[in-house]
Amino acid sequence: MAAPPRPLDDGPAFPRPPRHGDRKWNRVTSSKPRGLVVLFKMAAPAASPSFLGLGPASRDPAAVRRRSRGSRNRKKSWKRWAGPEAQLGREIGDFLEDVALQQRATGGLIAEQPDEGLFFVDTGNAEKDRRLNKGKEKPLHVDLVLQPDSKVPAPKNILAHQIPNGRKEKRRREFWRRQEEKGVLPRAERRLRARLQRGGVPPPEKAPEKGRSDPERGFYDIWAADNPLERALAGQDGWFLQQTKKQRVKRPARLRTKPSQVPAVEVIAAGGSYNPTFEDHQALLLRAHEVEVRKKRAEDKVERQLSIPAGTQLPTAATVFQEQCEGLLEESGDEEDGEPPPAQPEDAPKPAPRREKKTEQQRRREKEARALACRQRREKAARCRRQEIFRLRSLRRQVKRWEAELLRRRQARLAKCRAKDALPRRLGRLKYEDPSLEVQLSDELAESLRTLKPEGSVLRDRFKSLQKRNLIEPRERAKFKRRYRLKYVEKRAFREVT
Repeated sequence: MAAPPRPLDDGPAFPRPPRHGDRKWNRVTSSKPRGLVVLFKMAAPAASPSFLGLGPASRDPAAVRRRSRGSRNRKKSWKRWAGPEAQLGREIGDFLEDVALQQRATGGLIAEQPDEGLFFVDTGNAEKDRRLNKGKEKPLHVDLVLQPDSKVPAPKNILAHQIPNGRKEKRRREFWRRQEEKGVLPRAERRLRARLQRGGVPPPEKAPEKGRSDPERGFYDIWAADNPLERALAGQDGWFLQQTKKQRVKRPARLRTKPSQVPAVEVIAAGGSYNPTFEDHQALLLRAHEVEVRKKRAEDKVERQLSIPAGTQLPTAATVFQEQCEGLLEESGDEEDGEPPPAQPEDAPKPAPRREKKTEQQRRREKEARALACRQRREKAARCRRQEIFRLRSLRRQVKRWEAELLRRRQARLAKCRAKDALPRRLGRLKYEDPSLEVQLSDELAESLRTLKPEGSVLRDRFKSLQKRNLIEPRERAKFKRRYRLKYVEKRAFREVT
């Protein structure tokens, strides 16, 4: 009777999983599909009580040790997973990770790859290398970046190949095929054959309608008078169409005007080019300098308003304390002084002199003087109107100057309105702020497009353009305000370790 086999070494009772390149492991391909590979280790026949057999009762009962149960949130329990089963599990996991890595990197196991797929001939001559390597060239880095990271094919999308009610339609076709063998046809087929026997011509098939994505389809203006969508509504009552919602609402004229005349994409100054001229670049630098000067002046103005004027005596601790004690302490000098003398009353205003009553003669003379002054004013006005006839040329020149002045004022108002429309309006609580100029100094200019560094952000530029064109209101980033302050708690497991 042969002795039971034993392991080749005195290691653990469980054999370790196979590794590629290990000569002690033999590979045997079974009669199953080619992808199934069985790996095993040749064991020498020897007796060992620690050998784990295949039977359920092949393990030595003396070697069985009851696993201690304990909490695993202690540091001493971290290394408990160190038995032979754990070692075998870790080695099997490493083996499976190695196989998955090879499949992702090379599309299969490296041991199964041919030499041509793993190596290439390098003789130092590019033409000879290309001939020996069958025209294969080293791909560029930009092409390698775009290649997928894994060579494992993506799983097949089953839903893309499924047909709605596929099984039902298949059973239906099989049913009518069997019925056709018996001489029974569907109703639509029977009607079609009867029409052909009577000599009828089948109706012509309609051309398929062109979809929205077809570039050859016709275009029309839905707001035009000859709109094809409104041909079916021609000649019907307008009130009926309006109540049945079949007639489109007339587009108001105000919707045709843009909220701002600013173009959607503004062209930057010539100095912002990657290779500007000296004059254009200096002009852009001057604009940026003026913006910074205005900011500096605003900051200086705020500092001057908040600063203490020169020559002002700064308050000390004694003066502050004295000011705070004003009115709280009674001084002895105030009691001796007594009350101040009463103010002397001012002289009362003198009454207006009494006017004497006018006589009848005085009233008559005043009336005659008023009538004379009124008659003289009328005569002077008539005399001036008669004199206007002799100064028609000067009046014409005066009218022309007045009309020119009115035209100038009207044009100034229109220009002011256009300039105001070009500016962003106040749509919300915040004002629109122009973005900062993207400018480079003379020593920062790139020599070519390859060394040019991108500046700014397209998303931020489009966001600012929408604000400037009065399409959205100026906004600011929302500030996160925590309702409750954070509370830090030290867990028990971490306290046990530390």
